[in-house]
Amino acid sequence: MKTSTSGQRKKVSLALQGGGAHGAFAWGVMDKFLEDGRLEIEALSGTSAGSMNAAVAAYGLIKGPEGAREALHQFWHSISKAGERYSPLQQTPLEKFFHGWKLEHSMANQMFKNITHMLSPYQTNPQNFNPLKDVLESVVDFEELDKHSKTKLFITATNVRSGKARVFGTEEITSQVCLASACLPYLFQAVEIDGEHYWDGGFMGNPVLYPLFYNAESRDVIIVHINPIERPGPPTAIEDIYNRVNEISFNTSLIKELRAVAFVQKLMDEGWIKDEYKAKMKYVLMHSVRADSAMSDLSVTTKFAWQWEFLTMLRDRGRAYAKQWLDENYEHVGVRSSVDIHKEFL
Repeated sequence: MKTSTSGQRKKVSLALQGGGAHGAFAWGVMDKFLEDGRLEIEALSGTSAGSMNAAVAAYGLIKGPEGAREALHQFWHSISKAGERYSPLQQTPLEKFFHGWKLEHSMANQMFKNITHMLSPYQTNPQNFNPLKDVLESVVDFEELDKHSKTKLFITATNVRSGKARVFGTEEITSQVCLASACLPYLFQAVEIDGEHYWDGGFMGNPVLYPLFYNAESRDVIIVHINPIERPGPPTAIEDIYNRVNEISFNTSLIKELRAVAFVQKLMDEGWIKDEYKAKMKYVLMHSVRADSAMSDLSVTTKFAWQWEFLTMLRDRGRAYAKQWLDENYEHVGVRSSVDIHKEFL
């Protein structure tokens, strides 16, 4: 794998959505960005699977773009191996033949749903075993990340007590923080950090954008989506309804934050802010790698897929979408937004 260094390097921040195994799509997007070499990743904000991608990439970037690519590959390969060993969602050959990657009709999935709807993880997993911890710590040296990373890193988790989002900065990032950000409450016990308990960050920020506005030098923020914003519909089958509710729910916080961005941009564009204050504000340039088409044939159940063939398929889709985005939008980076927030999100 060789990283290109031709052309002008432009600083950007990446905002990485969560979405379980679908996070392999974001892996592909980052892999292509890193290979292309024209974008310099200054800061990363991630939630759930996005937090894993962000932490792994930031650690790998200590050794440069190629180091980040290798770390991401190692992480997702380890995820596949862990799934092969520990996942309760194992398809039979016939199920795979008739239904592909989707698990809606899998016997294992039906049993899994029944158990998780009746019993809490405090009953089904009293030892609080989470294979993600070993995977993360086998790839990322968090002490090294704290000491030597030049990439600003922000990871979001939801405080169970207060219902508020907590954003952890680079110096606070540990494997526990990443696990908290990816803690689905019906699968894992809440993760305790500093006396507080946390669930998946996607409930309150998927991902949060504002730390990138305040802490990064670059004005450009590229959102890497995992959950489709739009789907043709309406869905009529119960599993399709459940899938769409999941997507809408985990996009809600992002849509609200984009509305705030659009409001501030409007105030600045129309001269409603005095010059003395305007000079203190950053006009953020927004970009978006959408996943609507890429995820159109997948569902909420495939967020639990672990097969290497599936993960690399999503990686390759991400790489293709990233290439298309670079071809169409690289020239806009540092100049203007390449996404119309009002038209596409509001």
